[in-house]
Amino acid sequence: MTQKDKRAAFSIYLYLGALFITSLVVSNLIFQKFFHWAPFGDVTVFGAPLFELSVGILPYPITFLITDLISEIYGKKKANQVVTAGIFASFFSMGIILLAIYSKAIPASPIDDVTFSKVFGLSPLGVLASMLAYLAAQYIDISIYHFWKKVTQGRMLWLRNNFSTFSSQLIDTVTVVGLLCIFGVLPWDKFYGLVISGVLFKIIIALLDTPLLYLFVYLMRKRFNLKIGEEISLD
Repeated sequence: MTQKDKRAAFSIYLYLGALFITSLVVSNLIFQKFFHWAPFGDVTVFGAPLFELSVGILPYPITFLITDLISEIYGKKKANQVVTAGIFASFFSMGIILLAIYSKAIPASPIDDVTFSKVFGLSPLGVLASMLAYLAAQYIDISIYHFWKKVTQGRMLWLRNNFSTFSSQLIDTVTVVGLLCIFGVLPWDKFYGLVISGVLFKIIIALLDTPLLYLFVYLMRKRFNLKIGEEISLD
């Protein structure tokens, strides 16, 4: 690979990392608003409406698509580095928000303290639960992805993409809902309904993003003349 190609590959990696971190941070900022997606009508699960979800789930699947793409093209090490950077960015953004909350608004401020705290006053336990679940899910996703990549010798992209995402999203959803129930943020009677809704929604999105992964992998292989299973080394 020429130096020009290597610089281009590094730039793409940086942009993918920026999209990943932005999606992760935004999901933590907006998670307090909930919506009801009803493609199958008013279905209930364990007494709770199916697909009654936090809007924070909307950008979240993008993070798994990006880590799968980075895993495929740049390797396990670079995917793990992006995940670690995302964790740092999330906690840093939470710290800035807490600082902003404790900074008193002036009388002329368009947004007063009460309104600002209501929108951005994130539950520390909620954020902690989300981050712990995310950390476990992303590292597991990357490990499972590379396990299947090795087993299939770089072929059957759909298999490792969906198997890794299904497994990690199940772990993520069970962990975050379970921790929120343990910490008292959510009642236990919401556990099963939220887990089933969250897992099903994420599985549907994972299936929908598989063609996108194929497209992006095809474009990257064509651009950098990569063989099936071959990775770009940025070291």
